[in-house]
Amino acid sequence: MKRTLILLTVAVFSISAFSQRGNRKELAKWKDYNVGKIEFKDKSPDTKGAKIYHAIIPDPDAYITEQARRVLNTLYFSTEDSIPGVKQLNYTIRDYDGVSAKGGQPPVVGIEYSTRWIERSFANGDTAKLHFETKGVLFHELTHAYQLEPQGIGSYGTNKTFWAFIEGMADAVRYLNGGFTINDRPKGGFYTDGYRTTGFFFAWLAQTKDPDFIRKINRSTLEVIPWSFEGAIKHIFGESYDIVDLWNEYQVAMGDRPRVVK
Repeated sequence: MKRTLILLTVAVFSISAFSQRGNRKELAKWKDYNVGKIEFKDKSPDTKGAKIYHAIIPDPDAYITEQARRVLNTLYFSTEDSIPGVKQLNYTIRDYDGVSAKGGQPPVVGIEYSTRWIERSFANGDTAKLHFETKGVLFHELTHAYQLEPQGIGSYGTNKTFWAFIEGMADAVRYLNGGFTINDRPKGGFYTDGYRTTGFFFAWLAQTKDPDFIRKINRSTLEVIPWSFEGAIKHIFGESYDIVDLWNEYQVAMGDRPRVVK
């Protein structure tokens, strides 16, 4: 009778390797890149959330520009890459029940941020928590402004693969720039679930398989048509790789399921 040994291996990965991407030397190549004209508007100046925002971010234009360059540096190898031409970025804070949203397409993109969410994030007077949340939300929405999109498979609203890639990339970029902590990683699920589930998987692939994975899978939308997760993985790593196998490896590595050795 064969004996089965169950091994539970938890691999904790962090953003330390990727925080180096945001250092001055790495970002220097983006200092002259035109991220688009920033048009900041406060549509609810009398709200508590708006007052809090202005107190922690006195220069929104400079703040948004800095984070945009970090996002671009995460998504692209250089300024010579095929980058959506964002000519104007309309950033608005206003009073509504939500968090944040991106609208429009290059050359004009809009981002909204809820003053109610700002108030909730600052409920205990924790400035550090509010900075963390505000920057994290901005990383996510700016990714939507500058990322490439899958081709040949429909659209965000009609195809789950398209949607999962778009939202997964945004949360991967957010995490790799310090906008999430490892405690924000969801357990289980599947790589097509989008948002953090897909995003943390992408981050793990970048940290364990290829440090340029995010840049390569973003660029794969120009090279793999019709686009698919499996097609992109094989394009980046080679025909011997399978995305389900990598997903299972990730799940074991993170301790979401045990490794079975027979």
